[in-house]
Amino acid sequence: MFAIDLGGARCGIVPRTIGGPYAVLVAEQLHEGGVELIVGLTSAGRLAPDLDLPAVVLADSAIRDEGTSYHYLPPAPEVACPSRALSYFARALASASLSARVGKVWTTDAPYRETASQLRRWADDGALAVEMQAASLFAFGEARGADVAVVARVSNAVDYEGGQFDTGSHEQGLALLQAIALGGLAFLADRRAVTSANPERR
Repeated sequence: MFAIDLGGARCGIVPRTIGGPYAVLVAEQLHEGGVELIVGLTSAGRLAPDLDLPAVVLADSAIRDEGTSYHYLPPAPEVACPSRALSYFARALASASLSARVGKVWTTDAPYRETASQLRRWADDGALAVEMQAASLFAFGEARGADVAVVARVSNAVDYEGGQFDTGSHEQGLALLQAIALGGLAFLADRRAVTSANPERR
């Protein structure tokens, strides 16, 4: 884990947690170690045709087209984000003049099976992007009572003629990390205040 100071918040960053199984393995360890908020920052492909690239998506739910989530929750088509931190991230991003869309993503653990028919199906179902960890992390968070969120950097699409996998400049990436950190700090401060005022909610 790397430690970095982002806007006054000391944050830990675990790089390259690619895919649901590995992301949840790390999340389990962090949760057991007392980490109060876990944010998956993932790369993603575009599904919604009106999503300009590069884009940021705050996942509020995920289609469970992978395997890890089924080890935590009973079968169901989707799982919702278990944390109320998303609105804090959205406000922090807006304050930093960074735009983001809130919506559903399609989680799959077979990226080479993202066929044209599958892409159309989940786009028609309202998914904004496709990635590999949100459903797994959300199911873990719901089952374990952990605050977990996913921020997706959407940088490619099969129908996009521009440069693929462009997530923006280094400065924009740092600004995104700072906004996530500040949003997370605000969320945790409010949660602690509620818990202090209502000890029975601990």
